[in-house]
Amino acid sequence: MVDYTILIPAIIVVLIILSQAIKIVKEYERVVVFRLGRFLGEKGPGLFIIIPIVDTVVKVDLRVVTIDVPKQAVITLDNVTIDVDAVVYYRVTEPGYAVTAVEDYKYATAMLSQTTLRDTLGQVEFDDVLSKREDINQKIQNVLDSLTDPWGIKVTNVTIRDVVLPQSMYRAIARQAEAEREKRARTILADGEFQAAKKNRDAGQLYQEMPAGLKLRELQTFAEISREKNMIIVTNTTDVDTGKIAALSKAVTKGDSGDWGSKQHSSQSSPTKKEEPQPTTETMIDEIIESSKEESGEMSEKKRQK
Repeated sequence: MVDYTILIPAIIVVLIILSQAIKIVKEYERVVVFRLGRFLGEKGPGLFIIIPIVDTVVKVDLRVVTIDVPKQAVITLDNVTIDVDAVVYYRVTEPGYAVTAVEDYKYATAMLSQTTLRDTLGQVEFDDVLSKREDINQKIQNVLDSLTDPWGIKVTNVTIRDVVLPQSMYRAIARQAEAEREKRARTILADGEFQAAKKNRDAGQLYQEMPAGLKLRELQTFAEISREKNMIIVTNTTDVDTGKIAALSKAVTKGDSGDWGSKQHSSQSSPTKKEEPQPTTETMIDEIIESSKEESGEMSEKKRQK
């Protein structure tokens, strides 16, 4: 006959031992096993068995851990005090080293992130902190990764989240930005003047080769100005070319009217009256040109006397 008073306690003890011996870990977890204090290895994921009382285990999470680095007062290379905070992302790649090489890898990584942030930004100028964040992030990540590699930790990313400046620096940055915009405006204006001067030089060379083009351009300018109908244009009559053109047109007009008047007078007069010889068109043109030159010379002489 079976003695149930002994069997029941034995079953209970076996169940307790099995419950302590059978372990289950998730896919993103690993277990570091120590047997009698010595490192035995890593177990997981899934189901595994250990020896109760003899073996001890430490569970390690392999997922990415986020560290919020609090604001750090940093003095840059050019002696500017700023407050900087950052975010550090890391994960455990070697659970055995993370447990045996450092007492608390989470706390150690957080403290190392703060000191590395201060040390790295202390070697950078203030302008680089604002304009070269990606390079600074990469530099901090490389430093942290090299320091935490013996702990079995991989730093995946570092991001500077915010940079707080004193009020005096805000005013200085505003003045610097205004000066930079003024410099760009002056540079663009000078470049435009340079290009305009080159174009004017090329146009002057073309007008020198073709004086008629310059005269056409002058007439075109007069036509554009006359569209407003509220201005009086006074041209330079002392110009030889302009005087010749005006004299020619006047001579042609007078010559035509003189020929017609002489013909009409000859038809009405008696055939016995002797007609006086009329001046030719060429003679009138020469006389008008000479008179225009004399008038321009007298005007210039009066100006010099004044």
